[in-house]
Formats: sequence, structure tokens, C-alpha cells
Amino acid sequence: MSAVRAIAVEPASSLRMTLLGTGTVGSAFVERLAALRGSALPVPPLVAIANSRGFIDVDAASQRGALAGLRDATGPRDAAWMADDHFGRGDIVVDATASAVVAERHAEWLRRGAHVVTACKIGQGSDLARWSVIQDARRSGGSHYGDSATVGAGLPLLRSIRMLAHGGDRIHAIAGVLSGSLAWLFNHYDGMRPFSGFVRDARDAGYTEPDPRDDLSGEDVRRKILILARAAGVELESTDVDVQSLVPDALASLPVSEVDAALPVMDEPLRQRFAEAHRNGEVLKFIARLENGRARVGLESLPFDHPLAGGAGTDNRVAIWSDRYNVQPLVIQGPGAGAEVTAAALLDDVLQIRT
Repeated sequence: MSAVRAIAVEPASSLRMTLLGTGTVGSAFVERLAALRGSALPVPPLVAIANSRGFIDVDAASQRGALAGLRDATGPRDAAWMADDHFGRGDIVVDATASAVVAERHAEWLRRGAHVVTACKIGQGSDLARWSVIQDARRSGGSHYGDSATVGAGLPLLRSIRMLAHGGDRIHAIAGVLSGSLAWLFNHYDGMRPFSGFVRDARDAGYTEPDPRDDLSGEDVRRKILILARAAGVELESTDVDVQSLVPDALASLPVSEVDAALPVMDEPLRQRFAEAHRNGEVLKFIARLENGRARVGLESLPFDHPLAGGAGTDNRVAIWSDRYNVQPLVIQGPGAGAEVTAAALLDDVLQIRT
């Protein structure tokens, strides 16, 4: 997919949006649309909102009500909108879910001429075969697949990589902090207070998933480095990424209800890692790397002056080495998590289809 020009398949007036997902990102997307109402931006109308409990046609006045109604619904599931033929030419499907079932539909919707804009990493960041099917489908359908929100919550990472490649620049390596939750943890961990306490703080603040093992395992970061690698022209399989999980085996095997009490099993190993890094004048960061056609994910000890050693809060920080940026990498940094920035990235991708 080219990132240097906008897609204009249908006249602006014929496009219509459907939002899938009524969680924090979906809610932020509706709020952003409301804030832009009446502006000069050519935003397509949002005509429907759906989740696993239903599908509601909406207009500008009813969007917030429909969102709240679907979010709180407890009725039977109505999944008619999940059919492969539900969306076609003229539709923009905004996927604000994290659903593998929804991601399975992306390719067929694209093939039928619908545009898909997504924050879900499963389509682009899982099996190579699924990624290839999506690429083939968007080409055959003349459709746009907007994925800016899948890595870095809309930071110009994918756009920059694709523009460099489109301009003939060869990308040699990519490395970075790609998890907002893990960034927060290692930006705050001081080696004195138990690491498990920071994990609980991050979970309670909403930075991690309800089960923090989903973040600590590195699986989310695996998907992100796969998306970046494939954008750079390195078509890796998911199994090609070496992931060094922070979750000990004793913690990984527990049911969710027992995880909180067992978190201290992580404390001593990480205290030792922190102490060793501190003695060497270094800092701990959870890093994803693509080098020489290979990828790995795990905790690293970096010198204070390393391009990836900085950052604060939930910042993502990514370095790109290429022919152009050979000695000094291109470094992109900014908030890598949050419903508002993710929703903004979704809308940015929608607007590329309009202009």
C-alpha cells in the first residue's frame, strides 16, 4: 500500500462509515467525530455502530445514544453485520475491536470494495498467509486498508517506513519500544520497590490489559514488529520472531484469578536485572528489533546515550536505520497508547480515503 498519496475511489458524497466496537477507542472515535462536526474537513457520515450484541443505524444526533445502548446491552447476539457480503463499495468499516473474528472478515470486505480502517493488529501482525490475503484483497477490490493505529497509536511509523521504501531507500534495521504499558513500567521501575507493585499500578491505571500477562509476555510487541517488518519489505512469519517473555513459567500456567497473588515471583529476577544494568550505567527497556532479516523481542540493558534509552510515560520510541539514515537513525517518539490518540489515527486514515 502506498503511503504517499490518498485513495479516492468513490465520490466523497457516496462514502459512509460503520464503526465496529463500542469500547474506549470506539467511544473516543465518536467523540472526535462530534468535535469535528461543522468543520471544513470532509468527514464521511457515520451511519451505523455495531458490536457483538447488535447493529444500530445512526445519524449525527443519535451516535452517542446508540454507542451507550450497545455498550450496555445484555440481549442476544445479532451478528448479521459479520456476514462477508454485508459491506461493499462505498462503505468504510472502522474496526475499533480487538477481535480475531472481525479481523477474519477484513479481506472479504476489501475484496468486495469496502475500505477497512483498523486499530486491530491481528490482520497485519499474525500469520503471514493472512497478511498476504489482505494485501491481495485490497488490490483486487481497489480498496484502502488503513492500519496507522495498529503500531504506535498513530505515530508516523508505518507512514515513514513506507515512504522511505517507496522513495528507494533501503531499510537496514528497525528497533524500538513498541508497548506503551511496558514503556511505562520500565520508565518507572527503580529497583527498590517490587516490580509487581508497578505492574499492579499500571493495571489499575488501565495501561495494561486486565490480565497483565498479555502485556508482559511480549506477544503484543511480536505483532507490532511483524507489522513494521512487513511494511519494510521483510515478510516474516509470526514464528520467525524470537520472543523473550517476562512471564515466568510458574506464572504463565496460572488461571487469571490467581495471577495477582503470584506476581511477586517476578520481583527478584527483575531486581537483579535492574541492579546489573545500574552498575553498568545502563537502563532497562523492552525492545523489539528487526536486523538482517531477523526479529526479536525482549528486555535489554541500554547505555543512557542510546537512541532508545529516552522517553517518558507510555511513550513509544523507534529508531530506523536505512541508506539515508545510516550513521544517525531516524527516531520517532510520542504517546504509544491511549484511546484518544488511537481514535485520532483511525480518523486520519479515514480522511486519506476522502481527499
